[in-house]
Amino acid sequence: MLVYQDLLSGDELLSDSFPYKEIENGILWEVEGKWVVQGAVSFDIGANPSAEGGEEDEGVDDQVVKVVDIVDTFRLQEQPPFDKKQFVAYVKKYIKLLTPKLEPEQQELFKKNIEGATKFLLSKLSDLQFFVGESMHDDGTMVFAYYKEGATDPTFLYFAHGLKEVKC
Repeated sequence: MLVYQDLLSGDELLSDSFPYKEIENGILWEVEGKWVVQGAVSFDIGANPSAEGGEEDEGVDDQVVKVVDIVDTFRLQEQPPFDKKQFVAYVKKYIKLLTPKLEPEQQELFKKNIEGATKFLLSKLSDLQFFVGESMHDDGTMVFAYYKEGATDPTFLYFAHGLKEVKC
């Protein structure tokens, strides 16, 4: 199994259990999330509660919760939305922090294509949800989520260069 860690914070943000598609010249990874139900499952063990004097759900306090699989699996923490000025400031800071950690050929590719990826994200800014890894590291890689037109499940966007592949 492969896990993708944030190059800046070390948080696990994704794994190969969630296939990705490269977009914006490989700068962004697009990953489809899914709403899933978590909670207790009812099992029929063949007992007849009414014959035994019990109520149907006696003593059971089940909590069923709907969560997004990626957010839940990697314990992503939602952040307040950014306006355009805050977002551009975040991207500039992110580029400054990430670039020295990349190999020279990756640096060139990243610098060449980050502007297009930033414009793509800015075009969706009002629809984006913002997430960081579990440690909530101030300078960590941001994960973005939005709903494509007509979709009921969110799509996540990752900066590909900000992820480090780790074999488990």
